[in-house]
Amino acid sequence: MAEDYRQMVKSRALDEATFVQLTLTGKPDGSLPWRKVVVRPVLIKNRRHLQFSHFTAKQDITQNYTGAQAEAHLDELLALPFHSIVVRSTGADLNVQITPKGKAIVRHTQPAEARQPQLVHDTNKDLPVPADRPDPFLQTIGIMGADGRVKTSMQGKFSQINEFLKLMNHSGELKGFDHSPVNILDCGCGSSYLTFAAYHYLNNLRGITASLTGIDSNATLIDKSIAHSQALGLNDTCFYTTAIADYVPDVPPDIVIALHACDTATDDALALGIRRGAGLILAVPCCHHHLHRQMQAVEPFQPVLRHGILKQRMADILTDTFRALILRIMGYKTDVIEFISSEHTDRNLMIRAARRWAAPGDPAFAREYRALKTFWGVTPYLETLLGAELSSFLE
Repeated sequence: MAEDYRQMVKSRALDEATFVQLTLTGKPDGSLPWRKVVVRPVLIKNRRHLQFSHFTAKQDITQNYTGAQAEAHLDELLALPFHSIVVRSTGADLNVQITPKGKAIVRHTQPAEARQPQLVHDTNKDLPVPADRPDPFLQTIGIMGADGRVKTSMQGKFSQINEFLKLMNHSGELKGFDHSPVNILDCGCGSSYLTFAAYHYLNNLRGITASLTGIDSNATLIDKSIAHSQALGLNDTCFYTTAIADYVPDVPPDIVIALHACDTATDDALALGIRRGAGLILAVPCCHHHLHRQMQAVEPFQPVLRHGILKQRMADILTDTFRALILRIMGYKTDVIEFISSEHTDRNLMIRAARRWAAPGDPAFAREYRALKTFWGVTPYLETLLGAELSSFLE
């Protein structure tokens, strides 16, 4: 089986028509010199290469190979004890997890959105927030160093920021706001990396005047965000220490963000956005305990719910399915997409909801919601929060 997965990985990486990216991660030790290696196709002087980026704790080394050299370096990498390998192709993903005992667990998944190989050698121009020049915002929030280069330790966060901004932009809603400023509300803003990035992107890179409010129950993180705001000289940002459920915005938010708000805090953010008529809601849920506690074994799912980990994953799927359905019932165009690759975190789904001002209460979505709720015998927390605002559409 070990040889099988290596051959599958190699075959996909060498497929010029479909290969997008290969990521190998592991814990550096005497036999593994890198914590991560990223491989992608690039076009240099009209010739296709494979670009290998090798990451240690302090630096990254990039090399480009063609033909037999590229294949040989792939063989060298696949012989090393990486514990996770992800191959992204145009039509499917290959995920390989290596257990401590050396067993390979192979999964095949479908990408959430269509993708194509990006052969541009310097991809900075394709990023919403580029890294090819010093940026005071990135430097102040700790993403970029004084030398104008993204810190090696923050490469993952920098990629996350750009993926988030791409998905926000791809919603098509940024051009639809008919007033100024556009009000951003980040619920559970934490260290505010993405909060400031969204503000920076709209104001300084897209020319869309925006104000920013961040809320979080962690006072230490809020103080840090306030300090960053003051260092940047921003007078249209506010940060408050408060629970999402207790917050009452002074002005209706146009964009509501909730990234990894724990359990029902995500529902608090969704309910706030719905009630205040937010034009765009972007939520990346975290843990899902509320529905998990309600779930009982029902035919034919006893074999699934018998196992704790499978029951938890089923609760994750059902919770986000209910959330997406409720958003649709309340008049939002909603999709559930991959936020970042699963190699970074298994909490990588984004609920993206755009208000098109269509009449809420679509009977087809209401029927789906009632049927799913009846089958599982549960009451989603978001339904409880919305109360009569939602129940009137479910009768």
